[in-house]
Amino acid sequence: MCKKTGIGLSLLFCLSLPIAAEALPLSSASAVVMEAESGEVLYEKDAHTARPMASTTKLLTALLTAETLPLDKELTVPAAAVAVEGSALGLRAGDAITVSDLLTGLLLVSGNDAANTAALSVADSLPAFSDLMNAKAATLGMRDSHFVTPSGLDAAGHGASAYDMALLGRAVLQNDFLRQVCATKTTRVYFGAPKREVWVSNHNRLLKLYDGCIGMKTGFTKRSGKCLVSAAEKNGVTVVAVTLNGGDYWNDHMKLYARAFSLLERVQLPTAEMASLPAAGGMVDEALLQMPTPPAVTLHTGEKPTMCVRLPRFLWAPLAAGEQVGSVTYTCGGRVLCTLPVTVAQDLPARTPLSFWGRMRKTCRALATWILK
Repeated sequence: MCKKTGIGLSLLFCLSLPIAAEALPLSSASAVVMEAESGEVLYEKDAHTARPMASTTKLLTALLTAETLPLDKELTVPAAAVAVEGSALGLRAGDAITVSDLLTGLLLVSGNDAANTAALSVADSLPAFSDLMNAKAATLGMRDSHFVTPSGLDAAGHGASAYDMALLGRAVLQNDFLRQVCATKTTRVYFGAPKREVWVSNHNRLLKLYDGCIGMKTGFTKRSGKCLVSAAEKNGVTVVAVTLNGGDYWNDHMKLYARAFSLLERVQLPTAEMASLPAAGGMVDEALLQMPTPPAVTLHTGEKPTMCVRLPRFLWAPLAAGEQVGSVTYTCGGRVLCTLPVTVAQDLPARTPLSFWGRMRKTCRALATWILK
């Protein structure tokens, strides 16, 4: 059975609030801002046109590398990795560097030499790494993208849409190490032969301009224009913003943040009242129930979740404490927010069958009780 209920045990309907449609005055040709938990798009501008995305590409290079190699693994920089134009960490052929320091230099300094080193440490060649990038992009749902270089340097066919880069940003935020690196303003890395200490600083000025910014990656070539994938957190709500081919991309992102955070709020899901259920075939006549504490979720301001409790009418012994007997599902606007198990809070042993003489004694006691009445 499904008992639909909400806060205060009343039926609450989840409002489907429209996203504000007013255009934002943005300098960027393409833009999108997405709620990080659900992937809901809160505002978009030409979000599905593939464009060159410059060094924001390095987010995918970092994600692939972090998922493939141990962070403490020591790498040797190949000569083929350092023969690259553009921004550089300063690696030389034969240098030793850990994967964690390499990814830090990749994301903060935007080192193209670091991107090639990562690619050649994961795959046998840059084209082979490109194949891995496109395979990973496909698993993330990035349908308007094609990756050719690990650094984001311009190449024929290398491009992605703003929407796809937001999907990539969401995935990077789910990696604890990369999320921490993207939010780092300044730190030290160690590399060389022998190793030396090098201070690196993040190119993302939003970390200083916007309270709550937690990353992620800038990019620029003459062909791509200014590109930026960023993320911000406010009152428990996290959003990912992307702009491609922009001008004043810092202010573009702050406008996207303002739009997104005006629409969203963090809501604690209510706990269903768990009492007990009748029990048959056991030593006790009822079983106490329990459920885990529901999580907080991000909803549109004013939305109310619907809670559906599914439980049987009674339970059969034996049951062990912690065994699932039902569920509580929270939905809103047609989407499932989460489903939590309902379990028994204690062991429910089965009644021991009576022997022949035990059944006889029980019958005699019942007969005696009837006669004495």
